[in-house]
Amino acid sequence: MDPASIQITAEPIDGSRCKFVVSQPVHAAGVRRFASAAEAEGSPLAAAIFAIPGAEVGEVIVSGNLVTVVKRGVTPWTAVGKSVGQAIRAALASGAPPLAPKAEAPVATADDDALYEQVAQLFDEQVNPMVARHGGRVELIDVQDAVVMLRMMGGCQGCGMADVTLRQGIEAMLQQHVPAVKGIVDITDHTAGTNPYFAAAKK
Repeated sequence: MDPASIQITAEPIDGSRCKFVVSQPVHAAGVRRFASAAEAEGSPLAAAIFAIPGAEVGEVIVSGNLVTVVKRGVTPWTAVGKSVGQAIRAALASGAPPLAPKAEAPVATADDDALYEQVAQLFDEQVNPMVARHGGRVELIDVQDAVVMLRMMGGCQGCGMADVTLRQGIEAMLQQHVPAVKGIVDITDHTAGTNPYFAAAKK
């Protein structure tokens, strides 16, 4: 595959988080989360992103055609983004699987299953009635390692207030009602909404 044929759009969420929308599927089977370089061993795409100098990458989440990168370094996304794009293109163009098959999770999955049920109940009873007033809906995708993966639907997709809703509303509810949850990952493609709040990043 010609790396130049792979289109990637960078969508910075804030100084530490950025979503990369790839023109082809990266990982079709659910969500994969890598919280360290050690976890990324054997997965060329994730390993290459963790190895980017100066980025101090702390987390890589891959789902469908989205790659979300969380960094601790101060190097801006305008610089780091190009290296991430190169890593994604190289991994996909190599012909080898970009991610290693997911190992069977240890006993902790029972905890994630229990959290999933608690979070699903909270979404049904409180979160979705709240966002429904704005014509939106929040879909629970998965819970992995106590991190909630969600997608915003309807009026929330592409809404300029989506990140505010996510951070102040949903996150606050989870901290209050399901304190075991460690974080939230929004895998929504907000550029596909009726009013996308992230224009394509200009390089």
